[in-house]
Amino acid sequence: MVPRHRKTIITCAITGAIHTPTMSDALPYTADDIATQAIEAAKAGAAILHLHARRPHDGGVSIDTDHFAAFLPRIKQATGAVVNISTGGSLTHTVAERLRPALTFSPEMCSLNMGSINFSFHPLTDRYETWKFDWEKDYVAGSEGNIFRNTFRDIREAATALEPHAIKFEHECYDVGHLYNLKFGLAQGWFKPPIFVQFVLGILGGIGAEIDNLIFMKRTADRLFGDSYDWSVLGAGAAQMPLAAAAAQLGGNVRVGLEDSLQISRGRLASSNAEQVRKVRRILEELGHEIATPEEAREMLALKGADRTAF
Repeated sequence: MVPRHRKTIITCAITGAIHTPTMSDALPYTADDIATQAIEAAKAGAAILHLHARRPHDGGVSIDTDHFAAFLPRIKQATGAVVNISTGGSLTHTVAERLRPALTFSPEMCSLNMGSINFSFHPLTDRYETWKFDWEKDYVAGSEGNIFRNTFRDIREAATALEPHAIKFEHECYDVGHLYNLKFGLAQGWFKPPIFVQFVLGILGGIGAEIDNLIFMKRTADRLFGDSYDWSVLGAGAAQMPLAAAAAQLGGNVRVGLEDSLQISRGRLASSNAEQVRKVRRILEELGHEIATPEEAREMLALKGADRTAF
């Protein structure tokens, strides 16, 4: 399929729900740090900011709307970037709990996993002898027994609840079966084209971070969705930059950020989200790609506009 646009959207996922404060001093978890890093990432070239909240006192995962409210207005006032709020929360939250921030703030975009997955990062436990906060080790080790649940009912409930808000979903697909789940959702009328698909590669429990898998995912999506979708790639860990470069060459968009990888290069921790954005921008521009501005991203993805958010 020939790319439908020349410019590449960079999404930056600022903090996420996997990594913990022990793993990197750069990982933001206070409202001030999340806002500061998000603003710096936008200035570096990220058109979309994917945002989770954290407990400010110990960095734990939070879906408390007060925690989101502490940084969302500041980011909106300081940047023109598109705000994308997670509906993931943590592996232990219910769907209704996970939707509360999106229902409260009505952002332009939300992430939505397109199926359940054995989402685990428990091998990280062995890398650290001491932890900054008491909750971290059990949280990481416990992921071995968790299922990140998103059943068809869950997906339908999320789509129905958020439909009045005119939110564009970032449909996160961790394996090829998730693409078929999305096709089913389109047939049921839960989603309306054009859709935006995020291929997620390299999470333990999902499809591996290999070029062959990216090509297979894209070919499957081309067959299922034709010209009615746009797409991006998230490569976990060390796969972040290589898969971003490959995705752009295939006509896709890219996602980086400390949610997905703590490194700037193999064996070296990133100093900030903005450092990752600057690196991927440099790679893409040297390959001949133009980077989309937030307004161009809004046009490309048919977003409702920042003036229709509730923050």
